[in-house]
Amino acid sequence: MPSIEVPEITEKLLAAKAATGVTFAELERILGRDEVWIAAVIYRQASASLEEATKIVETLGLSSDIAAELTEYPVKGLGSVVPTDPLIYRFYEIMQVYGMPMKDVIHEKFGDGIMSAIDFTLDIEKEEDPKGDRVKVIMNGKFLPYKKW
Repeated sequence: MPSIEVPEITEKLLAAKAATGVTFAELERILGRDEVWIAAVIYRQASASLEEATKIVETLGLSSDIAAELTEYPVKGLGSVVPTDPLIYRFYEIMQVYGMPMKDVIHEKFGDGIMSAIDFTLDIEKEEDPKGDRVKVIMNGKFLPYKKW
């Protein structure tokens, strides 16, 4: 199980996922939704429709009565502490090092605004490389200019 504190339903879902051997990629094919989004539902960082939630729990061999919990609006985020999991920490570190440069480049190209985390997709790809496989993370968010009033 992950080292961060997760809701009880997440623990149940991850245990069932491990027991059944179902992958996020397989859930993507079953639901027709991206594997990262499905993982966000399982970690209670996103909410599913009842139909999507039912497919998730049934695929994992769980009782359909817990599907309703996956439709509730979640409280998002990891909390205010610096993450200690090495992989998650690297993303935190990337933002510490490259956050301001990314902000400046985005402002230079788009103007004063932000990238939406609501109108947003996130894809993770494996890029094979003879020097060691690479993780390719693609964040794609709508630009939202700040409004003047």
